[in-house]
Amino acid sequence: MSTEKTNSNQMWGGRFEEKPSDIMEQINASIDIDRRMWTQDIRGSLAHCEMLVKQGIISKDDGDAIMKGLKQIAGEIEAGEFVFRRDLEDIHMNIESRLKDIIGEPAGRLHTGRSRNDQVATDFRLWTREAIDNVIEQIEALQNVISKLCEKHAGDVMPGFTHLQAAQPITLAKHLDAYGCMLNRDKLRFMDCQSRLNKCPLGSAALAGTPYPIDRDFTAKKLGFDRPTLNTLDGVSARDFANEFLFCAAQTGLHLSRLAEEIILWATPQFGFIRLSDQWSTGSSIMPQKKNPDAAELVRGKTGRLNGNLIQMMTVLKGLPLAYNKDLQEDKEPVFDSYDAIMLCIQAMKGMLETATFNTDAMLSAAEDGYTTATALADWLVMKLDLPFREAHHVTGAIVKMAENKNCKLHELELTEMQAVHPGITDKIYDVLRVKK
Repeated sequence: MSTEKTNSNQMWGGRFEEKPSDIMEQINASIDIDRRMWTQDIRGSLAHCEMLVKQGIISKDDGDAIMKGLKQIAGEIEAGEFVFRRDLEDIHMNIESRLKDIIGEPAGRLHTGRSRNDQVATDFRLWTREAIDNVIEQIEALQNVISKLCEKHAGDVMPGFTHLQAAQPITLAKHLDAYGCMLNRDKLRFMDCQSRLNKCPLGSAALAGTPYPIDRDFTAKKLGFDRPTLNTLDGVSARDFANEFLFCAAQTGLHLSRLAEEIILWATPQFGFIRLSDQWSTGSSIMPQKKNPDAAELVRGKTGRLNGNLIQMMTVLKGLPLAYNKDLQEDKEPVFDSYDAIMLCIQAMKGMLETATFNTDAMLSAAEDGYTTATALADWLVMKLDLPFREAHHVTGAIVKMAENKNCKLHELELTEMQAVHPGITDKIYDVLRVKK
């Protein structure tokens, strides 16, 4: 038998005589994606090694050598000196192979009592938990910008809309605060996701646990988890936490997309409610006068990407039998991509809003032009004249039609004109006809 066949794979080649084909190596390798989890992989291995030593499963000398080697590898990766090899498949094998180069035979003892199945499940949960911390931090920064804008514009009137038609007068602060409320729910969803995923799969091994006297509570605590996962099959195969993360990202993206759409509309000359800074706008290659809200459009566009990543993950998971299946190699790329996208979207929205200028005069004018006090007029008729609301609604509609025909605002109508519609109307009606009232 040739040396090439005997050494078909240094990590799992004892069962195999032939090397994988080039295409098999290409489809099987995940290092280009999961190398992103190197910090979590080393952290998990350090905790596992410490537990093995504590339990007497490996010697202290071997444990010390392993931990020293892992820390050296971390330094090499941070310095950009580490060579990632596709033939070693993934981040776990790349690190373990380099560890063997550094310390020799003791490196082979690190994998005692664990499998790549529970190793990757642990790494992925650690990474996602940290990613959520970063997303929450950015959401709170955006909330802070919105809160400051609400304070600044607490008295600035604008039309509230339904069906994109002027409905009732509100303040710009009230409008923006609605997005603050959405973002707060987004933050709580991420926190809830983080709480649910914070269980440690390490010690599940391939699927059925391990005969070694390991201490799963120790490694769980060492890695900041609440406790170990309860079922080993579920521990290695569960990816609902990834689904949850993707949903949270998609939902946050949806909220940002709604705000982006309003910014796009408000930036048009037809609205003229907002002016974006040059930092968050682009021009045209042919039309010199253009100032396009491309940052907002890109935020709106990335929502499709976030939604697609969620669908991709759900589709990968929907038919998998227990426990681990290689399909799960497809789980990290959509999560990493959604993380990058949602972080970028939140930061872009923050930048747009904190440098934008709101045209409050245009907003006030739009509120006055849209008969937005009509509902207040109807309510006045109910409260002051004791009309049934449906009758008050009818009377108000007739008064609005009158103002429309005269091409004037409601408060510009003569009292006698409104009394012709209903004789009980008094001059007190003008108290509710101006938007600022």
